[in-house]
Amino acid sequence: MGRGGQKAAVGSGEAKGHVAESPEMTSAEVVDGEPPDETDHANYFCEYAYMYHQMDMLEDSHRTGSYFNAVMENPGCFKDKVVLDVGAGTCILSIMAARAGAKQVFAVEATDMAKRARRLVEANGLGGIIRVLQGTMETVQLPCKVDVIISEWMGYFLLRESMLDSVLVARDKHLKPGGAMFPSHATLYLAPLGKVKALSDKWTTWEGEAQHWASFVGDMRNTYETDFSCLRDDFMQEQQKYHLFTGAFATLTPKSLAGAGRPLLSLDLLRASLDELRNPTEPLTCSMRIARDGVVEGFVGYFDAFFRGSTEISVEQEVTLSTAPMVGSSTHWGQQIFGFYPPLHACRGDCLEGSMYIRRQERNARLLRLEAKFTLYGQQADGQRVAKEERAEDWFID
Repeated sequence: MGRGGQKAAVGSGEAKGHVAESPEMTSAEVVDGEPPDETDHANYFCEYAYMYHQMDMLEDSHRTGSYFNAVMENPGCFKDKVVLDVGAGTCILSIMAARAGAKQVFAVEATDMAKRARRLVEANGLGGIIRVLQGTMETVQLPCKVDVIISEWMGYFLLRESMLDSVLVARDKHLKPGGAMFPSHATLYLAPLGKVKALSDKWTTWEGEAQHWASFVGDMRNTYETDFSCLRDDFMQEQQKYHLFTGAFATLTPKSLAGAGRPLLSLDLLRASLDELRNPTEPLTCSMRIARDGVVEGFVGYFDAFFRGSTEISVEQEVTLSTAPMVGSSTHWGQQIFGFYPPLHACRGDCLEGSMYIRRQERNARLLRLEAKFTLYGQQADGQRVAKEERAEDWFID
């Protein structure tokens, strides 16, 4: 699988032409699309053209196995159906759909991985079913509406990379009424964190930057007779954002959590609004119960993706792909952790309430900025809640 429905360079003539296997496809042309713009290709798409990156995702057995189970355990959702694979990469999802009985699969991939995918499809004897299109999802032409859209679009913190945009564009342009999305739903969770070494290490590194700056200023003054001290605040703010308020990848176990995860955002892929994803008008809220006395060093974000089909194309066996902290297993997504500096001091039964806008960074819309406020509430003897501590900050996911 690749990333993004917007996929790279216009393909060769072999992918263009007519599809005549089905009467509903005989009168329209299926045509490759345009490549992404140079900046988006450099910032995002280019890495997905490499086999090593595709292998990293394919070797994530929980991820690939969840898709395999969702497709192969629900053949009724694919039998004699027309399927669209958005961000197809090596076409592994297209191959699954074809083997589950799809009569036609359109696999859209923007990068030159499309050329390798065509070879893989042919080598597996599925060239008569799977049509690989190279180009952005926004610019390819399909000859008909599709019954099912399948895609692995999820990024860190669910929404990083903004590939969901292209999936929703595909939905609005190409999905039949009553069609199904695979996955059909997704939920982003937050959970409070207890002591996590990675977060304390961030603080230690940040503190070390003050000494680094002092050494730098001394060296510049002694060697070049130039005083850089007026730029100290600029440097420290820059380093603070990088070390303290940028999320970090982690593979946690449940013991790292100071309380259970709670939903922050739930998406129904048939109804999700592209405009609201791009420009949220209301904050997302989440209320987390603290399970033990001690510090709360930060919060963690992770997601589940659900394969439930649709009302008209229902699954026989629901499958869930989870990236929650777990013992003995992990995914290539891991979890994203964020620190409170200084930590909060909590008691069992306290409530950590969060309010958050998930926005896109101005310099690169595929990266995220979390405009968030967290308040820790305790409970008095008379049952009244009291605000104990608060953190309000912009956290970044690069």
